[in-house]
Amino acid sequence: MPGLLLHHVSYPVRNVKISAAFYEDLFDLTRLPRPPFGIPGVWLGCGDRQIHLVSNPSGTYRTTPTIDIADVHFAFATDAFEEMVDRLERAGFSDTMPEGNPKRMLVSRDSIAGFPQLYLLDPDYNTIEVNAAPI
Repeated sequence: MPGLLLHHVSYPVRNVKISAAFYEDLFDLTRLPRPPFGIPGVWLGCGDRQIHLVSNPSGTYRTTPTIDIADVHFAFATDAFEEMVDRLERAGFSDTMPEGNPKRMLVSRDSIAGFPQLYLLDPDYNTIEVNAAPI
């Protein structure tokens, strides 16, 4: 069987400019060249992988700002978990925010997975995980 490696994940977003700024500012992702597809979007680099944000004015199926770890999501792995928590807190995210607040994040430093994990939402309520899984 041919070897496989994940190349990118793609998320539909209502506003490419707002979503691109979110990922660039919070996660230091860099814009990559993108072919002139018939649909607006942005490609962002994350190491040797990519996140593609594609304009979809209707948004996603997620209509409420609640974190659902059983829903579709992707995960960033970091070797500086606490620094990432601090960065997100400086951006207004908090694990003390009430359910339904889009700035709520779930933090589990002693996760059953065996490494720290946190979850938050992007501007379109897409779930993002950040973890300290061995890289």
